[in-house]
Amino acid sequence: MSDKVRILVVGLGNMGASHASAYHRNDGFEIVGIMSRSIKSKPVPAELEDYPLFEDYETALRETRPDAVSINSWPNTHADYALKAIEAGCHVFMEKPIATTIEDAEKVVAAARAKNRKLVLGYILRVHPSWVKFIEMGRTLGKPLVMRLNLNQQSSGPAWHWHKNLIDSLIPIVDCGVHYVDVMCQLTGARPLRVHGIGAKLWQEAAQQNYGHLHVTFDDGSVGWYEAGWGPMMSEIAYFVKDVIGPEGAVSIVAGQTESAKQGEELSDSADIDRHTKTDAIKIHYAKVDADKNFAKPDEIFSMEDEPGHQELCDREQAYFLKAIREDLDLTESMAAAVNSLRIVLAAEQSIREKRAIELS
Repeated sequence: MSDKVRILVVGLGNMGASHASAYHRNDGFEIVGIMSRSIKSKPVPAELEDYPLFEDYETALRETRPDAVSINSWPNTHADYALKAIEAGCHVFMEKPIATTIEDAEKVVAAARAKNRKLVLGYILRVHPSWVKFIEMGRTLGKPLVMRLNLNQQSSGPAWHWHKNLIDSLIPIVDCGVHYVDVMCQLTGARPLRVHGIGAKLWQEAAQQNYGHLHVTFDDGSVGWYEAGWGPMMSEIAYFVKDVIGPEGAVSIVAGQTESAKQGEELSDSADIDRHTKTDAIKIHYAKVDADKNFAKPDEIFSMEDEPGHQELCDREQAYFLKAIREDLDLTESMAAAVNSLRIVLAAEQSIREKRAIELS
């Protein structure tokens, strides 16, 4: 391998464009091609327009002969593209989820291990300092934990089309849910036992249910729920809830609720990709009381005003991908976590379909 990692970027949507920008500006990478099935019908960001462009994945893989492939396409293509990249001897960065079935997810992990290729998943919250701090603080609250997480998004303008197309691959609690059940698993360090889901189709233009809610029970007694809904009808009241409660108190992410989008603007606050990881502050509440049963310690608020934005987080993910390749990092835990979080959200989807709680083996 040359000093630079030669990388093929697949997909040029919100995440693909951000990751491509990260490779473009990182001296450790050399972009050898960008592939998207609609690349000739949509504008390419100015900083990327001089790279070789492809509409066919196999052609791009064959002609560019990359060291690594960055997969940021629709979820139902992830496993197939990853397996072909690994078979060609490439390391893989892949946006979540790793696949749309557990069988395919396990095939991808097995292939990466067999070929000794690095497989890094786009779990952006794992490189976010505020979320790392949130998880660290949540672990100090004792056991069991109660975890309440959601991310509802009101769709309009470009987000309308983006969400509708995503639902063709996965329902919202599966696509976004892998992030947040991964957070639950990090908080508890426990084994998930049981999953229950409910869902509804409120958006007739969408192929599947656009709203869902899942409950998870862990073997340490902890419980958690995650809620996700996409569509033009979704409310922007309490669309961003991030709470962890334990015997010792509670930790919450406090995100600023900016003024609602003005009429005619293309994106509402909840669908703005920068809002998905924004943590303006973390608030910790202490449960201990004194002899008069008044709180013994006031709540504390930790400001996160200087936290990284969406693009900087993508830059950090790709810096980690480069480090994993160059330093031969052991990615066993993160690959297993990606499969585990997918298993939980797919069990929630099964629960909705079969109208029963699903026991996890």
